[in-house]
Amino acid sequence: MSTPSGAELLRQVKSRIDEVDPSEVNELIDEGVTIVDVRGSEEFATGHLPGAKSIPRGHLESRIEGVAPDRSAELILYCSSGSRSAYAARTLKEDLGYERARSMKGGITLWKDRGYEVEVPRALSSEQRERYSRHLLIPEIGAEGQQKLLDAKVLLLGAGGLGSPTALYLAAAGVGTLGIVDNDEVDLSNLQRQVIHNSERIGTPKVDSAEQSIRALNPDVRVRKYPVRIDSSNIVEIIEGYDVVVDGVDNFPTRYLLNDATVRLKIPVVSASILGFDGQLSVFKPYEGPCYRCLFREPPPAELAPSCGANGVLGVLPGTMGLLQATEVIKLIAGIGEPAIGRLLLYDALAATLTEVKVHRDPDCPICSRDPDEIADEELGVFPDYEAFCAAAG
Repeated sequence: MSTPSGAELLRQVKSRIDEVDPSEVNELIDEGVTIVDVRGSEEFATGHLPGAKSIPRGHLESRIEGVAPDRSAELILYCSSGSRSAYAARTLKEDLGYERARSMKGGITLWKDRGYEVEVPRALSSEQRERYSRHLLIPEIGAEGQQKLLDAKVLLLGAGGLGSPTALYLAAAGVGTLGIVDNDEVDLSNLQRQVIHNSERIGTPKVDSAEQSIRALNPDVRVRKYPVRIDSSNIVEIIEGYDVVVDGVDNFPTRYLLNDATVRLKIPVVSASILGFDGQLSVFKPYEGPCYRCLFREPPPAELAPSCGANGVLGVLPGTMGLLQATEVIKLIAGIGEPAIGRLLLYDALAATLTEVKVHRDPDCPICSRDPDEIADEELGVFPDYEAFCAAAG
């Protein structure tokens, strides 16, 4: 009994799947159909269909659900000539239940011959490909997402307990520009939780100490230092141009100032706070969810919100909350997952519980209920006296 040739096997496979012409795929791109490139990652880097996700054929079964969780939705696969994608479509259709998985006829070779658009991503250096190799393997990030991280600008307010782990992991992830605002110096009492500093740097400005740690970890990262206390006279100049702000401040006046300024400039804020064994986190993205004022119209009385300096904090707690902040920042930059917008996450370290509270926009919020154009027309450097506001509320 003769064994079927490769060409005969391919013909049999194609008889069991649906193929789609590049002209139809070109029309479907604008409709947001999921397109998966099953070639190797190096082939993908030379050029791919607009918006295509890279899942090499050898990883398809284990990663496809992350890109296409809905098995009833239309799914287009392609390769160089249509062979690998045909086998891939058969596997998805017959083994994994993707009934509408189709293979693009002729692959990207025919696509190019027809003159359709090809995206050529900016190439990572060989060192970057090795450094970020684990990111490149994740379909939700890949080379495109990593480039977004390298292009991103993130501002950290504070290089203390929360800012330390956040800065280190954002630097390790390859966030291209990290701004750090802190006018304090490293103190011995900081080292129980502020892991970006060390004993040799006691007395050193925290922004300088943080810069040394970041540069030692990842030379790709540019550090912008702001050794000042942020206030209404400098906040706009400092935060303008950043993609995300990480809130690690420890006082209410600055939090309210930050909220009002970022709403005006439409900059998302990843905010966290810690005390004792408890932490909380939320993402405030202007006009897509509530702002800080929607959650806390007025600051609580001082006796209900003591500082860590007065009541203490478990040393590892800032690490837990700072890593959650770093995760939310990466999700915002890469445009993946569901950021904690409209959700307040409450972490109890003693009970090992994470509770979620839904937060809605306040239609009467004094800040974000207003029309964005109205706020934009205001003079950006003019803000209320937040010290007096918080003192009156307390």
